[in-house]
Amino acid sequence: MNEAIHSLVEAQRKYFHTGETIEVKFRQRQLARLRDVIQKREQDIIEAINKDLNKSEHEIFLTELSIVYNEIKDMLKNVDFWATPKKERTPFTHLGSKSYIYKHPYGVTAIIAPWNYPFQLAIAPLIGAIGAGNTAILKPSELTPYTSSIIRELIAETFDEKYVAVVEGDTEASKDILKEKLDYIFFTGSVQVGKEVMKAAANHLTPVTLELGGKNPAIIMDDANVKLAAKRIVWGKFINAGQTCVAPDYILVYEKKRRKLLKYIGDYIKKLYGPDTRFSKDYPKIVTPGHVDRLVSLLDQDKVYYGGSFDRDERFMEPTVMVDVEDTDLIMEEEIFGPILPVLTFSTEYEVIERIRKRPNPLALYLFTNNKSTEEYFIENLQFGGGCVNDTLMHVGTPYLPFGGVGESGIGAYHGKYSFDTFTHEKSIVKQTTKFDVPLRYSKSKSSLKALRKMTE
Repeated sequence: MNEAIHSLVEAQRKYFHTGETIEVKFRQRQLARLRDVIQKREQDIIEAINKDLNKSEHEIFLTELSIVYNEIKDMLKNVDFWATPKKERTPFTHLGSKSYIYKHPYGVTAIIAPWNYPFQLAIAPLIGAIGAGNTAILKPSELTPYTSSIIRELIAETFDEKYVAVVEGDTEASKDILKEKLDYIFFTGSVQVGKEVMKAAANHLTPVTLELGGKNPAIIMDDANVKLAAKRIVWGKFINAGQTCVAPDYILVYEKKRRKLLKYIGDYIKKLYGPDTRFSKDYPKIVTPGHVDRLVSLLDQDKVYYGGSFDRDERFMEPTVMVDVEDTDLIMEEEIFGPILPVLTFSTEYEVIERIRKRPNPLALYLFTNNKSTEEYFIENLQFGGGCVNDTLMHVGTPYLPFGGVGESGIGAYHGKYSFDTFTHEKSIVKQTTKFDVPLRYSKSKSSLKALRKMTE
């Protein structure tokens, strides 16, 4: 047992039991403090993320800071309403009573964050944990050390560690946290590690949210606006150099539209990143040389239509498009999580449905069509976490929609009210009158049974 982490968990549990975090005004003050310190240190945050992943200021604000600011704003505005006990209907069999749902925090929570959006994916769940009235232990990724360090600094200068603390370190630190008896675990990362988190949580029967990933299809139907589809897919795929859990993992395009699509994809890659991506200031790096090696192992140079170059030492891989890809190719066996875009073709809607169903449920699905019935057909007949019609990624950036997976792509959801709900236990309470006592439940007579049956009709 790691004694420092054990002591931290115990300190947070003791503090939670004082009841201070439960008061809604307290939660709002802490959220405002978090917002203020992020605004104060915004340039430091931008520089840290840039050092880790070479993201531009525009991309950092769009995909990291703006989402966090919107989450805090929404939580501050609504948490008092969300936390208010809710009166519910009461059946006639409960004559004399009233029914309520009380919203209560779980207690000591752990948030284990990934490296691909190292600030947003650490702080957004924290906003939910604070808004719901919990304490939190935050574990940023060791693969983005500059961002991890700035998160530790701003949390330390804002909160006492008995309330919110940051634990840095490698996977052993995460394992030490998971050995503790926690009240809730929120994990974002790979499917493989998610399974290990769930195993650890089972030891204490700790509830979990798992935000994982999968092979997310982008489907281009014969009636789609191919030019606009190419533009939005290129943006969604190659932002953060493809290191996005909801990035389009592969394209399924109607066979007669493939040639036009490929032309537009090449054009838009050049427009967004220049004729040579290596010299683009706006193109992020791959997180580690080892991740470059993994991506290179997935490449089939004989099927490369565009790009294909890489530099392990510079943590660089060019936006790459592969064609003539089959479902059995190596590139289709696992989530790519990098700037390689396989293009496959289809001839019928049914074929698309069957091919996607053969894989684990994706975290996201993107459908490009101008036909309303086609929209409904795919939405109703496929299991996936969420997605867009005629766009990519944008469903993730709103606090008004739940974000999460289904099946192997994840368990649970968050953002906005759904973050509050994730970190909240709903207590069902029946308040019974003492002015009278209905005898039906005590009596075993036939008339009492008849009356009970009548009440349920």
